[in-house]
Amino acid sequence: MNGNFTRRTLVKGCLVAGALVPVAGLFNSVAYGDSPALDPSEPTAKALNYATKSAKADATCANCSQYQGKAGDATGPCAIFPGKSVASAGWCSGWVKKGAT
Repeated sequence: MNGNFTRRTLVKGCLVAGALVPVAGLFNSVAYGDSPALDPSEPTAKALNYATKSAKADATCANCSQYQGKAGDATGPCAIFPGKSVASAGWCSGWVKKGAT
C-alpha cells in the first residue's frame, strides 16, 4: 500500500467506523445482562468484605456510586467487580454514596 489516501476513502472509512460504534455497544450491554453473580468467597470479594445483604440500612449497593444496575433490579453490574453482578441489597468496603442526580 502506498500510504496515500483520497478524501473519498477517508470519508468512507469514517462513515463505516461511525456506524459500527452503536453496534459495539449492543454487545457490551448483552455481556452485562448475562453476568454471573459475585460469590462472596471470591478473593476480591473477601478483600472488600462483600456481603449479599448489607448490615447498614442506608448503605447498599443500590445507592453506591459504583453500582451500574437499574433502580429496582435485584442485581446489577458494579465497577469494582467487572464481569460480575452484585446484589442491590449487598455492601462492600468500596461503598461510596451515590450523588444526587
